[in-house]
Amino acid sequence: MGRFDGATVLITGATGGLGQGAAKGFAAEGARLVLSDIDGDALQHFAATLDTETATLAGNIADETLSQALVGLAVERFGRLDVAVNNAGIAQSFVRLPQVASDEARRILEIDLLGVFYAMKHQIPQMERQFKAGGKGGVIVNVASVAGLVGAPKLSVYAAAKHGVVGLTKSAAAEYATKGVRVNAICPAHTRTKMVDDFIKLSGAPETLSLSELTRGVPMKRVGEVPEIVEAMLFAADPRNTFMTGHSLAVDGGIGAI
Repeated sequence: MGRFDGATVLITGATGGLGQGAAKGFAAEGARLVLSDIDGDALQHFAATLDTETATLAGNIADETLSQALVGLAVERFGRLDVAVNNAGIAQSFVRLPQVASDEARRILEIDLLGVFYAMKHQIPQMERQFKAGGKGGVIVNVASVAGLVGAPKLSVYAAAKHGVVGLTKSAAAEYATKGVRVNAICPAHTRTKMVDDFIKLSGAPETLSLSELTRGVPMKRVGEVPEIVEAMLFAADPRNTFMTGHSLAVDGGIGAI
């Protein structure tokens, strides 16, 4: 018996490192999956590798109609939405605030913050309807970042977006605490994924920005590994974890301790 036997789990950013890890982790625990990513070909290829019932829909999470359609797909295909993992996001150039291009800042906020807002705007009413109908409600797991809990020099706009995700998480959790919807955030530090590789390239100086530099301020002196972050997602969404809501769970190698 898996922790999520028969549950419907929606995951955005499903072809990235954390997205793939989440999909595999929930599938291994018995979940049926609704997956989304902007890269439709990669999405279809990845979905075909999973040993569970899967529905897919490609699109840009910055487009609100995608979030609405994903909830509709979950209900049409599987009858309900039990867990939503709002994981889609992009990195920022590693520069001081005045050097961030305004177009880049706008894109980061549209995807990393508004994308989560749009997702929750459509996920919450469906979960509340399920609860009001006498069944289980649902759980939302927002993938924020340790940059949403502390300052992040040279990542100002990314940090602002992730602070916003934490704010949305806490606010929605308080609003729906008695309405059958739990909302929590996962706040990882740099994790060994393609997004970290992209982040290094975005610095404009990959020969000087390395993983060792990224982990200089991490007490554990290493990056996170995908299975470590996925385990936190599974814990946050676990149907036995019924009293945790509005929490921002740091999986950060000890950064928050200092």
